[in-house]
Amino acid sequence: MPLTPEQMDRTIDTDFGHEASDDIEGVLATLAPDVTHDIVGSPTGPTHGRESARGFYEHLFADLTESKVTPVKRLYGRNFLVDESLWEGRAPGRPFGIEGRGRALAFRILHVLEFTEAGQIQRENVWLDMGAILRQLQQD
Repeated sequence: MPLTPEQMDRTIDTDFGHEASDDIEGVLATLAPDVTHDIVGSPTGPTHGRESARGFYEHLFADLTESKVTPVKRLYGRNFLVDESLWEGRAPGRPFGIEGRGRALAFRILHVLEFTEAGQIQRENVWLDMGAILRQLQQD
């Protein structure tokens, strides 16, 4: 049986909630054991498996805090979801190799997610509005 939009929403909203509280174990629990985790443009390329995604979240939570994700639009298909959201928070670390200096940061983010029949994230592709991120982090 295909997942309903409500089931997919529940998984991604749970994932976003764990990200907001810097809960790595919670985030990893939303992922399938053999997940493909792809932050498009990342020097590491796509990773495979929950433990391979762990390093990304360890760096993310050190570099960005006070995370709030506000959905803008979601499109649904058979066990997949496209989510456009606005990310807002602070950059105390070195996100994307740039000194954050605790600055406020806001950018659009696009997720393309495929789900297992059990409702876990099987494949996650993430695109970030790097132009907006760079403009904000490179300001004096």
